[in-house]
Amino acid sequence: MNKVLKDAVTRMVPFGSRVLDLGCGNGELLAHLQAQHGCTGYGVEIDDANVLACVQRGVQVIQLNLDQGLAMFGDRSFDVVLQIDTLQHLRNAETMLRETVRVGRMGVVTFPNFAHWPNRLSVLQGHMPITKKLPYQWYDTPNIRVGTFSDFRALAEKNHLRIQDAFGLQEFGQVRWWPNARAATAVFQLSADQP
Repeated sequence: MNKVLKDAVTRMVPFGSRVLDLGCGNGELLAHLQAQHGCTGYGVEIDDANVLACVQRGVQVIQLNLDQGLAMFGDRSFDVVLQIDTLQHLRNAETMLRETVRVGRMGVVTFPNFAHWPNRLSVLQGHMPITKKLPYQWYDTPNIRVGTFSDFRALAEKNHLRIQDAFGLQEFGQVRWWPNARAATAVFQLSADQP
């Protein structure tokens, strides 16, 4: 995970939070939040090697296919639920988005922004983009969905989710002006739309 993304997510997670990291990979982010931010919680991961890496880092991890949902967790079980570059891999992305804010008081979701201008240029030239954020060929990508900053905002509104903060990320930091075209990564902080 790059430093800009790790720092942005860390700033969004309140100190001492109980965190659920969906698709936690090797547990790097959750280990960082535990060590540097006083957080507790669990990672959820399906890959055997990543589960082992989490255990080796001291991160509590549950091996679970996210396409099966989060029924094992009660409402508001966590302060923060993270979906860091996970949504584009899920078949039930809309359901998991709703589950994120059901299980957590707040959700933080990041994903590759397909509307970033270099991606648009590649498509205009007749090719699927290959970038640092989308480093695969069209035929071997693990991403089963592509989305844009603007599309995600519309999906959140459709599902009655409150967007508490939204911005893009580039290697140099946050992009708040015109992130749909200028940012490689979209970042959203969400909660359920209730009083």
